[in-house]
Amino acid sequence: MKNSITPFLWFDGKAEEAAKLYTSLFNNSKIISMKHWEEGSPFPKEQIMACVFELHGQRFHAFDAGPLFKFNATVSFFVVCETESEINKLWDGLIQDGKAMMPLDKYPWSERYGWVQDRFGISWQLMLGDVSKMGQKIIPAFMFTGSQAGKAEQAIELYTKVFANSSIKDINRYVRGEGDTEGAIKHGRFTLSNQNFIAMDSSFMHGIAFNEAISLFIGCDTQEEIDYFWNKLIADGGQESQCGWLKDKFGVSWQVVPTILEKLLSDPAKAPRVMQAFMKMEKFEIAKLL
Repeated sequence: MKNSITPFLWFDGKAEEAAKLYTSLFNNSKIISMKHWEEGSPFPKEQIMACVFELHGQRFHAFDAGPLFKFNATVSFFVVCETESEINKLWDGLIQDGKAMMPLDKYPWSERYGWVQDRFGISWQLMLGDVSKMGQKIIPAFMFTGSQAGKAEQAIELYTKVFANSSIKDINRYVRGEGDTEGAIKHGRFTLSNQNFIAMDSSFMHGIAFNEAISLFIGCDTQEEIDYFWNKLIADGGQESQCGWLKDKFGVSWQVVPTILEKLLSDPAKAPRVMQAFMKMEKFEIAKLL
């Protein structure tokens, strides 16, 4: 079972501006599609209903859906930069009207590293390194903090069991005197559906938690796949929501969505009925969309 996992970004009126900024800063990047809300929708027609863009081959979904959720550093994007000019260009572009969470500087793990929150609130970890060693240019990274601190390893074990073509690549733990809980994960690398992810624990009181501002979008070809991911990810304390959204037991948000939905919504004759149908659903039921 091979299912792509795509970061999905929830903006408050800034999706188009963000997509244009990111594709201007990252090399080999492009906006694939962009659709605005239509007249009579809950949001202004100049805002984005659906946007897909790529940064160095990493695909993102984005839309504008109001101020209900705010981005925070529990999910960030780790970027491997291979030259100083590249890391400096990205830092300068992302820090504009944003803020440094860890200044761009030399650290024990890298000659040049920095953690920045951009003007939209999205966090990026930039590191000078070798993409061939990391296996991916842009890697989604989870920080388990607050009530979830210490649970990174449980999450990695769950996710690598749920997704095919998955494995745990490296687990680096805190040792005594390093400033966090001994034995907790300082840096963990793993793959899901042949895509790279990072997870870490932080016991510090950051005052933030996973929320729907950044979710992970799973494309499913069949109802069997939808049922499988839905049931596995809500097990043991997860929460169902509407329109294919759910939270797993760690609070991480996922969207389990049929791949045919995009085609159905692009058909003007079918789109209104399809939208009315899926707005009433929690888990998607493909038969009711056709």
